Amino acid sequence: MFALISGWAVQRHLENERLRFEGTIQERLQDRLAAWADLLERSLPPASAPRADQAAAIRDWSMRLRVPLALDDAGGARLGAAEAYARREADGARAQSFRLEDGRTLWVMRPQAGRPGGPGGAGGAGAALMTQPGPPWLLVRALPGGLGLAILLALLFLGVAAGAWPVVRRLTRRLEALQKGVDAFGQGALNQRVAEDGRDEVARLAASFNHAAARIEALVRSHQSLLANASHELRSPLTRLKMALSLAEEAGPEQRAALRREIEADIAELDALVEEVLLASRLDAAQAFAAAGPVELLAIAAEEAARVNAQVQGRETQVHGDERLLRRAVRNLLENARRYGGDAVEISVGAAAAGHEVRVSDRGPGVPEAFRERIFEPFFRLPGHAEREGGVGLGLSLVRQIAERHGGTIRCEPRDGGGSCFVLTLPASA
Repeated sequence: MFALISGWAVQRHLENERLRFEGTIQERLQDRLAAWADLLERSLPPASAPRADQAAAIRDWSMRLRVPLALDDAGGARLGAAEAYARREADGARAQSFRLEDGRTLWVMRPQAGRPGGPGGAGGAGAALMTQPGPPWLLVRALPGGLGLAILLALLFLGVAAGAWPVVRRLTRRLEALQKGVDAFGQGALNQRVAEDGRDEVARLAASFNHAAARIEALVRSHQSLLANASHELRSPLTRLKMALSLAEEAGPEQRAALRREIEADIAELDALVEEVLLASRLDAAQAFAAAGPVELLAIAAEEAARVNAQVQGRETQVHGDERLLRRAVRNLLENARRYGGDAVEISVGAAAAGHEVRVSDRGPGVPEAFRERIFEPFFRLPGHAEREGGVGLGLSLVRQIAERHGGTIRCEPRDGGGSCFVLTLPASA
């Protein structure tokens, strides 16, 4: 469409230029004819001269100027005319008249180009004026069968193609790089990323792919780590169960009762481990809360504190989220504090600069600064605590996942006077 419209505009421009050029030629020729008439008026014999002299003079000047001329007297009678004038007049050619001061009329025909030599030929001054070459680009229009317009369109196509090729090639090269990155990611290279240079749609597509790839890689790595750690943690209770069953065949009544209690504890540990693994897996895969709504944090804190006999303080604080998950986060924090911090467990709910906070404090041995971030990793437990206190090592990891799902954070701080303080921060619009 651009080429066709441009070709039409060029055609119109050429036509206008041709008309302007022809108009200029006509104006110049008209001026030349007027100049000839003025010259002849001064050079011809006077009206009182014999008719033969006037006729001879007009023929002589016609030969000199190579322009068909004729002369009439004041009454309109023909005094004389050049042969070329009479011949062209017989052919129906029209002449231009100039009235002389003495009443006579001078008739001038425009030169006829294309006949070299002789009156009216191309060798005359008027013929030279008519046959002078126009602008070179007018020759394109003169080509037969629209060939000139076809050449212009072809040149225009070539110009557009030459100008668009670098831009198109740069775009397709980036798309090819994006395709290679997607293929490599699909073949298992989870760390594959693509360049995000530029601000166009391709750059936004590359950024979306990198974001999705990072999310998928983190999800797959998390599931791989979860599966590996869960497999390791399942071995211990299963091994104890096997040993207990083997001993139960030869044990007495009292030993069987103790083995029964041990088996029930191992089964409870397995059940808790499976439940924690399933919940962690669901949190990783879930895209939205199943039952999101207003949640009263102080009420949840009071109910869960009653289960572990912890002290509660604070004011009513409402957030938006999944009550079941928030309750699980508060319960895990309280159970962790009871397991490692003894009886002096406190929970408080209040406002903070970042939104709302739930603070769970204990008077246990505390968490060394080097492990305050690692304790939120799946299956990580402080050295020596697993043997003394038990647990599966997923409680605090689930708290972090729940906090992040609600747009919040969880951190561990040292408590004044000894112990630890776990701070769950939730945004006001969580």
